[in-house]
Amino acid sequence: MGLKEHFELMAAYNQWMNEKIYGAARGLEQTELAKDRGAFFGSILGTLNHIVIGDTIWLKRFAVHPTFSIALKEVSELPSPNKLNDILFEDFAALSERRAWLDNHIIGWVGTLSDDDLNVVLRYQNTKGVPANRRFSSLLQHFFNHQTHHRGQVSTLLSQAGVDIGVTDLLALIPDEALR
Repeated sequence: MGLKEHFELMAAYNQWMNEKIYGAARGLEQTELAKDRGAFFGSILGTLNHIVIGDTIWLKRFAVHPTFSIALKEVSELPSPNKLNDILFEDFAALSERRAWLDNHIIGWVGTLSDDDLNVVLRYQNTKGVPANRRFSSLLQHFFNHQTHHRGQVSTLLSQAGVDIGVTDLLALIPDEALR
């Protein structure tokens, strides 16, 4: 598996896990979703909003690269989040819609990447304005790792609310292959 295929797998895993997390959370009342459970972003809703914020920030950064600007045009037109702990969507249905919309854009965009794209050094500023220059493949790995990290937190928060989301391992999406 090459690097491009690795990121296509990560995009598919991202979408699959988001569907599982949101499907599990959909059964909870709004008060349970918004209940502060002591997590870094407080609640299930707060943490899910943070993941959407992080994805939006990164995708907007990625969209400044000429190669990615067309595939990420719609995402680049979204308003920029103000803070990492903002609640963009208090309504779970609206948050779910944005999540699915972002996941579809991520899948489509990752499918357009080339090996040359993955070797580009991207210049950007973090949320505090500090400039950075990093290899795109490393940033993309961070992008997917960030989602996985916070979905793990959501998995724990859902468990605290009595909801089991089932299998979460990436291994579930890695195809079995014949030995050579």
